[in-house]
Amino acid sequence: MNRTDRLLSLIVELQAKHWQRAEDLAETFEVSKRTIYRDMMALMESGVPVISSPGQGYALDEGYFLPPLSFTADESIILLLGTDFMQQTFDAQYQSAARSATSKIRAVLSQRLRDEVDDLQTSMRFIAVNPLDTAAQPEILQQLRRAIIQHRTVRLDYHTRFTTNQEVAGSKTTRDVDPYALVHLENAWYLTGYCHLRHDTRNFRLDRIDRLQILSGVFDRPENFHVGPRPMDEREVVARVLFKPAVARWVQEDSYFYITNFENHPDGLLVTLRVRQETDLVQWLLGWGSNVHVLEPISLQQRIAAELATALNQYPGS
Repeated sequence: MNRTDRLLSLIVELQAKHWQRAEDLAETFEVSKRTIYRDMMALMESGVPVISSPGQGYALDEGYFLPPLSFTADESIILLLGTDFMQQTFDAQYQSAARSATSKIRAVLSQRLRDEVDDLQTSMRFIAVNPLDTAAQPEILQQLRRAIIQHRTVRLDYHTRFTTNQEVAGSKTTRDVDPYALVHLENAWYLTGYCHLRHDTRNFRLDRIDRLQILSGVFDRPENFHVGPRPMDEREVVARVLFKPAVARWVQEDSYFYITNFENHPDGLLVTLRVRQETDLVQWLLGWGSNVHVLEPISLQQRIAAELATALNQYPGS
């Protein structure tokens, strides 16, 4: 990156994150702190209102904005693919915002670039397998988004799918939850929040919520909370399963969320998985039929066998 590009990128970085330390900027741009000091001096001399504070670093004076940016073909197609996907997966309010963003992005493109982007769009597309529609509880999604912004506790009626130590499959419970975040994963929306009933942070699938009410109580989200998968050390159940050679390629292609390791084995593919509870694996393992053999834990073997025996009993004469 030449110096002119770096100076422009420094302004963008300061706009995005406000206070930035010289050592962090040096690491981001892979230069020395001395270079960052010189760059900041050059920006100030050119009229960019950079302010500095000992211990905090550098920031831009509030109210300073760059002129409108121009986009490359690659940047444009990434932005337009993103807005297209958002139109498919969000509720009506954000679908409208995505359409508006698409129009604004296209408006700043030159005709040549617009034609190039149109050609790219005909050969590249994000498709949501199960896009959000009126059957996918858009009203609940809107309520939760508002509750997250306002830090308001919600009350919801929730259906449990799998049996756990505390809940029976198919049961419905009413819970008060402090909503922390919404996550879209594998064509479904999930709420992550603190469950007052279980005194722990839990995930709730939105299409399993019957009714939701925003309460008057407010909460503070933990400072160390971040949106993402649970830390590996919280998944204490380790399972090892052996897949037959005929399906080894398809298991690897499946990229199941809980898989932590693949290992070639004389009899097929040895797969290691880590979960919080065995029930997280049962349906997925059953889907592979006789092509999979659970090696450990023994309790998971027994759970799979019991499930198969129950299914077998439903077919007289089998």
